Amino acid sequence: MDELTVLEHKLGIRFHDYSLLSRALTHRSYLNENPDLALEDNERLEFLGDAVLDFVVGAYLYHHYPELDEGELTSLRAALVQAKSLASFAQQLELGHFLRLGYGEAENGGRERIPILCAVFEAVIGAMYLDNGLADVEKLVERLISPALVEIIASSLHKDAKSEFQVWAQARYNITPHYKVVTTSGPDHAKVFTVQVHLNEEVWGQGAGRSKQRAAQEAAAQAIIKAKEIDAAE
Repeated sequence: MDELTVLEHKLGIRFHDYSLLSRALTHRSYLNENPDLALEDNERLEFLGDAVLDFVVGAYLYHHYPELDEGELTSLRAALVQAKSLASFAQQLELGHFLRLGYGEAENGGRERIPILCAVFEAVIGAMYLDNGLADVEKLVERLISPALVEIIASSLHKDAKSEFQVWAQARYNITPHYKVVTTSGPDHAKVFTVQVHLNEEVWGQGAGRSKQRAAQEAAAQAIIKAKEIDAAE
């Protein structure tokens, strides 16, 4: 309970039902190794949190960026709710420290893995919504995404990275990039895809996301960073 109180402080919220927060922090690997415990893992809360985040982030962008059209708003939201971004928010809140993980998963670096951190952040958002409603979720999300948006917009990370990298690769090497799904993890309702972008057989970038398209965009964004470094070195 003391640790949950510490986490409450980080979240800026007071829970009425601590079982919700406890469930949000319980990974299925923990229950696999402790089958006698009368607990539920966080996957259903993760599903709910994913939907809540899409709405809250979309509403925030709608109200704060009236000059942007639907396509630009969609791109910004995608950049904010991609697995890498949500994992970064989880790290800021130190959610990995509070996670209930199986011994094997923890030993394999589970507390730092992007899919697990992304999932626990969504689960916590789901728990907050059920326990306190939308207002406290909005406060937390706004606190986290405001600085993230500054970086995303400044670096144009929400732009169509795939198109930009394809233009560069074709102009530079006369090669069209190709994308490959290298891993798929998570339950059916909340899969996380890891995608690599290749020029011929060389890997130029890797990204993770809730859809293959999101993961491919993140991989392309990483490839663009490498491409700019090559251009700057000449």
